[in-house]
Amino acid sequence: MSRMMSMTLLIWFVLEQTDSPFLVALVGFFASAPTLLLGAFGGLLADRVDRRRLLITTTSVSLTITVAMTIVLNTDLARFWQAYVVVFASGAGWSLNMPSRRATIHDLLGDSAVTNGIALESVGMSSSIMIGPALAGGLIMLVDVSGGFLVVSVFYMVAVALLFSLRLKEDTVAGLTPGAAQRSDGPDGEKRAGKPLAGIREVFVNLAQGFRYVRGQNAILATVLVTALMNLLMFPYQQMAPVIARDTLGVGPGLMGVLLAAHGVGSMVGAFTIASFSNFRYLGRVYVGGTMLSMACLLVFSFSRHYGLSLAMLVVLGLGAAAFGTMQATIVILVARTEMRGRALGIISLAIGMGPLGSLMMGGIATATSPTSAIGLTSVVGLVLVGAVFVLMPALRGRILPDESHTIKPEEPVTSMASDK
Repeated sequence: MSRMMSMTLLIWFVLEQTDSPFLVALVGFFASAPTLLLGAFGGLLADRVDRRRLLITTTSVSLTITVAMTIVLNTDLARFWQAYVVVFASGAGWSLNMPSRRATIHDLLGDSAVTNGIALESVGMSSSIMIGPALAGGLIMLVDVSGGFLVVSVFYMVAVALLFSLRLKEDTVAGLTPGAAQRSDGPDGEKRAGKPLAGIREVFVNLAQGFRYVRGQNAILATVLVTALMNLLMFPYQQMAPVIARDTLGVGPGLMGVLLAAHGVGSMVGAFTIASFSNFRYLGRVYVGGTMLSMACLLVFSFSRHYGLSLAMLVVLGLGAAAFGTMQATIVILVARTEMRGRALGIISLAIGMGPLGSLMMGGIATATSPTSAIGLTSVVGLVLVGAVFVLMPALRGRILPDESHTIKPEEPVTSMASDK
C-alpha cells in the first residue's frame, strides 16, 4: 500500500507542478525502469541469498528515501524531478524483492496450496491498489502531498517491523531447498551455499541459464510474452488516469483517488474468488481471459466521458487483472523446476520491466493527441497481440500441472512441462 500511496501522491505533485501529461508519465517510467534493469537479478538473488534479509534491506531503503522526501516537501526545496528519484529507488527495491517474496510463498505452502497462496498475495496487492490511491487522494485534500508522505513513512516503518518478525525454515532461508546447494554448486556446494554471489561472471552465467530455460518452456515463455504486453500496453494507463480525472471527467484529488482505487476493488473481488477455488483445470485460459477482459474495459474507459461509467470500467478491469496477476505467478511456479524457479520469476520481473517503455510511449502519444486517445490505441493493439499469443502458443490452452509431481493420462492431453527443451 505504501508504494501505491507514494505513486499517487507523486503523480498529483508532478501534475500540479508541470501540467504536462508526458512529465506525469515519467513518474511511471522511473517507477518501473528498475524492473527492466534489475528484474532478472532479483530472480537470481531469490535462488542465491537469504530471502528474509533481502526483503528487510530493500524495504528499509524505500523507508529511507520516503523519509527524505517527506523532509524535502516541507521545505522550499521541493522540485518535480525529485519525484522521479523517489519512485526509482522504491521501484529498485520492489524489483529485487518480488521474486523472493513469491518464491517464499511456495516455500511455506508447497505445490498443493500455491495457487491459493498467490491468490491471497493478490488480495493483499489488490487491497493496496484499492486503499492506497483513495487514501492518498483524501490526504491530498486534507494535509497536502507533504502530509501524505509522512503517513507513507509510517507505513514503511510498520512493514520493516513485520519483516523482522518473519521466520522461515532454515533450509529455505538462503533461497535453496534441501540439497539444492550441492546440486547447483558441485562438490564444494556446502562451502559456497553461504556466499551471496561467486563473482560477476557467475551472475551472468546464471542469468543466461534462466533465459535458456524459459525459452525452452512454452508455457513460461507464453506467460512472459503476455506479461510484457500487459505492462507495455495496459498498466501505463495508471499514470494517465489522474490527468483524465482532472481534465476530462472534471473531478478533484478526492474523486481522482477513488477512480484509481476502482482497479483495486475489482482486483480484490477477483482475487478472493480465485482463492476460494482449490483447483483450476486450465490456468492459461483464465490467465489470457483476464488479460483480454482488462484491455477491453480499458478501451471502453478511453471513450467514457462520465465518471460513473469510467469508475465501473476500472472495477471490471481489476477483475481481469486479478486473474492475470494470480495465474501469471502460479503458472511459472508450477512449471519451473525447483532450482530454476527464482530465475524464471526473475524473467517475469524483466517482462514487467516493459512498463517504463509503455509509460514513455503512453506519454508521447498523449502529448501528440490526448490521454484518452493514447489509452484507446494501446488497448486495441494489446487485444490483438495477446490474442495472437494465445492462438500461436498452445501451451496456455492445455492443462498446466506441477513439474515432477503429476502423471499424464494417455486419454487426456496436457501441456508438457517437465522437460527442458
